[in-house]
Amino acid sequence: MEKVQFEQLGEELYYEKLDNGLDVYILPKKGFSKTFVTFTTKYGSIDRTFVPLGEKEPITVPDGIAHFLEHKMFEKEDGDVFQKFAQYGASANAFTSFTRTAYLFSATNHIYESTSTLLDFVQQPYFTEQTVNKEKGIIGQEITMYDDQPDWRAFFGSIENLYKEHPVNIDIAGTVESIDEITAEHLYTCYNTFYHPSNMLLFAIGSVDPEKMMAHIRENQAQKTFVEATEIERIEVDEPLEAYRKSNELRMDVQKKKAYVSFKAKEAHLQGHEMLKAELAIQLALDLMYGRSSEFYEEVYQKGWIDESYSYDFTLEKGFGFAMVGSDTNYPEQLEAAIKKVMDDSAKALPFDEEKLNRVKRRKIGFFLRALNSIEFIANQFTRYKFNDMNLFDAVPVIEELTMEDVVQAMASIQGVEQQATFTVLPMKDAE
Repeated sequence: MEKVQFEQLGEELYYEKLDNGLDVYILPKKGFSKTFVTFTTKYGSIDRTFVPLGEKEPITVPDGIAHFLEHKMFEKEDGDVFQKFAQYGASANAFTSFTRTAYLFSATNHIYESTSTLLDFVQQPYFTEQTVNKEKGIIGQEITMYDDQPDWRAFFGSIENLYKEHPVNIDIAGTVESIDEITAEHLYTCYNTFYHPSNMLLFAIGSVDPEKMMAHIRENQAQKTFVEATEIERIEVDEPLEAYRKSNELRMDVQKKKAYVSFKAKEAHLQGHEMLKAELAIQLALDLMYGRSSEFYEEVYQKGWIDESYSYDFTLEKGFGFAMVGSDTNYPEQLEAAIKKVMDDSAKALPFDEEKLNRVKRRKIGFFLRALNSIEFIANQFTRYKFNDMNLFDAVPVIEELTMEDVVQAMASIQGVEQQATFTVLPMKDAE
């Protein structure tokens, strides 16, 4: 077992790659009574076309299958897994994103028993056509519920504007029609391909003894047999650099209009240190351009073009990246034009100097240092960083080292009129 020290942050991270390929990371936190354990596979909604384990030709599975599989993992022949966690006083959950599926629990007692339960239920799939068909109705209701949420529709509508071919443009849960195509055979195919220990990571943080926890995990995994690990062959798509659709709108039952401008990243195949630098540099630039202390924010707020729903964000993963800025507003056209102008002007000259950059860097470092006191934050973020060959604890020193040149270079990825798109949600009554 290796020990990695982050002296600046006062953290000690323990790591071991088990014989079956599973990566295990343990981060003890003194003074905490709670422990979080996450068991995550590098498999998300975008992994729809791939070569199945033991096969030679690629297949495309129904949209939403990664999320569907996550749901089905909790149902076993002998009952519901949530009940087992409850017996130990643990709270269990799971989520599916574009790029990963995570299973987790938090508890203050019986940590080893809950860890075994987590490992065992994820590594023992049980699917039948009967239970799969039963789940279709449940997930179908969930999809319908999200279809009625304007913010969710605006988020995915913005992504659909940007991406023509990349499966990030597909809702993580799929559609009612796509999940109706899912069979138990589909689930086993995806499970056997993506749920091998060599494609997974276990992370434990909190009130935990690293030596005892690692020994417990080793023992659990040694009792199980897995096929030999093979490299997963994901089929990548050829995605244009420019936005697929310049604008779109949707009419829903809302009282107030919603306006969003999205920016498609040109540089979307970075990994490791370069990805971390680019991600943090663009986040800093967006803070300066669109943050609540920016000239833009002051202007649009004073004019009444935004309200408390205003937000901006940047997402970067291997193969796709985008920034998004928007708000509920009575002035969608004016707000969209103002957002675009800030980005367009930044391509000519960044609207901030070294002093402002250093100020927002200090603020960002302060945020990370506060966040690193939250085991929930670390548990939710650590695996995402690792799957992109980054380390969460490198964020602070990387922020410190970022220069104006780094920011200018990174921002070029989302600057360009051809990469912009707008999405507007309008009230139904406006159509009358």
